[in-house]
Amino acid sequence: MFFQFANVLIFVALAMVLVGLMTGLSWLLRPHNPEPGKLSTYECGEPPTGGAWINFNIRFYLVALVFVIFDVEVAFIAPVTVVFKDWVLRGVGLYAYAEIALFLVILFVGLVYVWAKGDLEWVKRVPGADDQGDDASQIREAA
Repeated sequence: MFFQFANVLIFVALAMVLVGLMTGLSWLLRPHNPEPGKLSTYECGEPPTGGAWINFNIRFYLVALVFVIFDVEVAFIAPVTVVFKDWVLRGVGLYAYAEIALFLVILFVGLVYVWAKGDLEWVKRVPGADDQGDDASQIREAA
């Protein structure tokens, strides 16, 4: 029974030997000329400025997530639009239309929920911040 796997084991062994051989040849044949310019960070041909570890605002991820959700929606609906005429001719057009409409309604309800929750606002308001701002401006004016 183990003999049946001999082809697989030979193939894996040859693959490992080939990977090792290519890695070794590249290590032997490559030029090794370290320079400060070659060792620096590459930023599209521009000289690097600042550190590489910066914090991105979480709002960028939120925008990307909303984009991905609606991009996937298009990826699901586009094939349906291509074959919808054939479905109508087969008599299942109304069923397909109802499914797509339900899909869009679910996405729309999700969008309304996120919008009502305030997660799509770029600058969120802090509850009670307006009251503190007025007091702070009054204190500055008095001083």
